[in-house]
Amino acid sequence: MWVKALKCKTEVNRYEYADPIINKTISFRPVSFEKDVNTLHSWMHKEHVIPFWQLNISIEMYRLHLQKFLKDNHQTLWIGEIDGVPMSYWESYWVKDDIIGRYYDYGEHDQGIHLLIGPDNYLGKGYIYPLLLTMLFKQFQVKETDRIVAEPDCGNEKMIHVFKKCGFKAVKEVTLPDKTGLLMICERKTFESRWTDWQNNQF
Repeated sequence: MWVKALKCKTEVNRYEYADPIINKTISFRPVSFEKDVNTLHSWMHKEHVIPFWQLNISIEMYRLHLQKFLKDNHQTLWIGEIDGVPMSYWESYWVKDDIIGRYYDYGEHDQGIHLLIGPDNYLGKGYIYPLLLTMLFKQFQVKETDRIVAEPDCGNEKMIHVFKKCGFKAVKEVTLPDKTGLLMICERKTFESRWTDWQNNQF
């Protein structure tokens, strides 16, 4: 029943949801290299992004990085928007083809998520919760997916708190090539409960 509760508009290149709690339209569209590379490069140089993404590199190097990521078939890159304004970056991926799959007994259809908010004026306003919940809802539209994972940097306490509030549980620390991450898992049933709480303004 929870799936029917979401009034969303899904197109080939766009996923849109009018959130009744924040009274704004949340949308996700695939990253376009030419349209988004400069914006994403600028976000990677934001003070709140640098410690956890470590991509504060030259535009030439970032162009190569983004081209490589766009060609990687195990993940999909998204721009998150609020009322049509680009303000966040998302990577949705399949665990079975990702390095995190080496660290736990994953299911065939487990998915994972990375994210950041770019512009400073969108920080600290609570937008991260409806954004993340909507992206998780989108991922759980794959009926075979029962778990979604995240592996935030162990030092990123704010993001760990956000994931926990949205239904993720900490599993263990994992040593990844670029960081020590905290493996976190969100089960479908737990997410359904958190989604219902948000819709009922009891989050």
